[in-house]
Amino acid sequence: MIENGPGEIAINFSKQYTASWMCLSLLGALACSSGDTWASEVGSVASKRQPRLITTWEKVPIGTNGGVTFVGLVASILGGTVVGLAYLLTQFMFVEDLGLSPPQWPIVLYGAVAGFLGSILDSYLGATMQYSGFDEDSGMVINHITPNAKHISGKPILDNNAVNLFSTILIALLLPGITWPMWPRKLTI
Repeated sequence: MIENGPGEIAINFSKQYTASWMCLSLLGALACSSGDTWASEVGSVASKRQPRLITTWEKVPIGTNGGVTFVGLVASILGGTVVGLAYLLTQFMFVEDLGLSPPQWPIVLYGAVAGFLGSILDSYLGATMQYSGFDEDSGMVINHITPNAKHISGKPILDNNAVNLFSTILIALLLPGITWPMWPRKLTI
């Protein structure tokens, strides 16, 4: 299955348990990445308010790792929703026996959930394990320790790529477990 993938199948835990798990892991990883990107890019530009650090809720400068805004969190939900919609539309176009499977609409909902949770997890990891400081010379937020930097948050354990990798992997592992008990089942007679 790893070499060929599950193919174009509907998510159906009753008949295709492992393939459904892998499909939802993929959805979780992509929605997490999209949600975090939308939160960072849209939230930092569109928000009228200063971000707050997710761990202490103190106001922090724009660009601080772990800084969140309401607009950014809404954008993370929208980013995950777009991935879920794209996945659902792909199923409508390519899955032949979709009518014989359980309803697939929850893909969109769980895409939104993965986008939101991924953004939250990424922000938490960024606030605790990724250094953020304010460089007095340049007047900018920086991600590495310098003599003229005032510490804002985090420890210099991970860089941004590692934070993104860990949050994506964790959401990819968690999303199928979250969805499995609540996924609609098709009754067979």
